[in-house]
Amino acid sequence: MDIGMVGLGRMGGNMALRLARGGHRVVGYDPGATARGAAPELETVESLQALVEALPAPRAVWLMVPAGAPVDSTLDRLLPLLQPGDVVVDGGNSNYRDSERRAARCRDAGVHFLDCGTSGGVWGLQEGYSLMVGGEAEAVALLRPVLETLAPAPDRGWGHVGPSGAGHFTKMVHNGIEYGMMQAYAEGFAIMQRKESMALDLAQVARIWQHGSVVRSWLLDLATDALERNPTLEGIAPYVSDSGEGRWTVAEAIDLDVSAPVITLSLLERLRSRENDSYADKLLAALRQGFGGHGIRPG
Repeated sequence: MDIGMVGLGRMGGNMALRLARGGHRVVGYDPGATARGAAPELETVESLQALVEALPAPRAVWLMVPAGAPVDSTLDRLLPLLQPGDVVVDGGNSNYRDSERRAARCRDAGVHFLDCGTSGGVWGLQEGYSLMVGGEAEAVALLRPVLETLAPAPDRGWGHVGPSGAGHFTKMVHNGIEYGMMQAYAEGFAIMQRKESMALDLAQVARIWQHGSVVRSWLLDLATDALERNPTLEGIAPYVSDSGEGRWTVAEAIDLDVSAPVITLSLLERLRSRENDSYADKLLAALRQGFGGHGIRPG
């Protein structure tokens, strides 16, 4: 089918290429000329209006832009160009509440809106993407050929999970689980690295765990690759960023009265990793000295 891809960065560009290689006609747009030029296999245009004009009705436009205000500003410019029956897909990491609001806005304009939680990262071009789709069944049916091509296989790795917002809600929880899994791997390997008397080859241990172990996973595969390339992780600062979904998952757990200590603590550990000069730890040391006369290490 014909589809427009707005946003040709690492994710959007690779998704567009997977679709084009799967036989679809993809018209790509990105405000940056560099991003447009980085995809010579794709048909690209220099404006949203040109993208809409290049697509037959009913049009399908897939957005891969940063979450938040960029999605709303893109819709501000895109919706007046579309017609009733067209479909807009937000495949980024938007907050599910924003997706519910945007679906209502599109519905008022007669345009279908799908929120699609997309997982796969830089390996998605080769391996396919995991796709969690929220919205109306009619719109999902229109996009089925695209979803089947983006997924690892037509019959797996994607699904219509619920109403508007459900796609991004399930992707939010997916990323929260990811935080916990990554933290558990990191802590386990740190314990083994600290046991210097055993001189463990951590890459070897990871390779063993890749086969037959109950902890095998793609994340373990990535850890194995990292440890084989750089066993001491030299040159990597102990600073871990977050992109928001973990925070949203923890906030949702609190709102729903669900105990989620692993996900919560994994988020807090990421925050902790950014403290080079912890004020809280300094105060703790001062308190211990105050009540018990314990020594303070000079800073």
